[in-house]
Amino acid sequence: MPLWLREQRWQQTLSTVHLWLPLRGARATPASIFCTERYLKVSIPPFLFEAILYAPIDDTSSTAKIRNGNIFFTLYKKEPAMWESLTLENADKEKLQHIRENAVLKAQKRAKEESEAKKATKQEHKNYALEATMRLEEAERKRIEDLKEKERQRVTKDLELWKKQQEDAEKFKSIQKKGELHQEIWQLKESKNEKMNKTRIPNEGTSKTRLKPTKGCHGSCSKFAQDGKEEQLPAPRAAATIQVNFTPRVFPTALRESRVAEEEEWLHKQAEARRTISADLSELEDLKEEEKNPDWLKEKGNKMFAMGNYLGAVSAYSLALRLNQQLPLLYLNRAACHLQLRNLHKAVEDSSKALELLTPPVPDNEKARVKAHVRRGTAFCQLELYPEGLQDYEAALRIDPKNENIKKDAEKIRHIIQGTMQDS
Repeated sequence: MPLWLREQRWQQTLSTVHLWLPLRGARATPASIFCTERYLKVSIPPFLFEAILYAPIDDTSSTAKIRNGNIFFTLYKKEPAMWESLTLENADKEKLQHIRENAVLKAQKRAKEESEAKKATKQEHKNYALEATMRLEEAERKRIEDLKEKERQRVTKDLELWKKQQEDAEKFKSIQKKGELHQEIWQLKESKNEKMNKTRIPNEGTSKTRLKPTKGCHGSCSKFAQDGKEEQLPAPRAAATIQVNFTPRVFPTALRESRVAEEEEWLHKQAEARRTISADLSELEDLKEEEKNPDWLKEKGNKMFAMGNYLGAVSAYSLALRLNQQLPLLYLNRAACHLQLRNLHKAVEDSSKALELLTPPVPDNEKARVKAHVRRGTAFCQLELYPEGLQDYEAALRIDPKNENIKKDAEKIRHIIQGTMQDS
């Protein structure tokens, strides 16, 4: 049988009820507490506490804190009024059983609604991500189609120009052939006339001296002079060499099908990584193969941090960052080490660098962003820069508004700032 916890203390105001419950050495967890509008139950075997509240409360804003073997409840009343007692007195068993059953049913209904709301929100996020991906793919497809169309137009224009050049070359060849044919015919006629002049018999009564042809002309010049001037042919086109240059490509894809900006960014990152490794080559030669893995170094740094070896953890995280500077968790973990070693300015730098890398803000990196803000705010406060520290704590609360520890620390910082302003 359970042991009923009878010891309790409570106080009230018009709007709140403060209840203190000792645990007598038992260890409580948030799962041990069940609270609804009219029903409050704490089950920590073998102890049990149950209360039917005097009036309804706002169970969504009410809080419970477990400290030093005690549970402190802060219950907010739905209607401002002073209660005559904490629990409902003079109620029969049937009414109490009815209130218990209603409390369980409401809790189950609320849990179901919250689960469905989470599923709906998750589905909305998936749909949004899918739509965004489809929009990006559509834009990329359109960009590729535009590039293909431009390239097609350019190739068509080059092909038409090449065809025109081929036609001009064919015309030139035909004209050149015609000129060569005329030249051959003229040479045949000239050779025939020369043969006829050599075999000609001189007339009687005339001088035996052979008539000389006109100066500067052969025997057939007079005939060509009668027919007309020789057809003038154009001079042949001068020969030339065409040089074709190709764009240098690192990737095997054609330039019209590539994504130049992304390829250049990738090449830049690879070159930067090679420069980093080359600069540290003398130090990395003696390392084992697993010691060149940033993930292995991060796990080693985590183990050293858990053992209290903060300097060793800083060395492990720093070496991992020299191998890969794009892992925000390395900066975040090193900031925690610097806080322990009181290297406050370095803690601020590492936390800021982690926040730069944790972009864009998505649900998957919420915890890391909260840690980064808290660690940077802690470093600011230890440097007595309380306004800057308060800004980081408020940023962390905007990400995780239900974190009671952050709320408490932020409230302390506000009191310190107010006290400093009053003193000044």
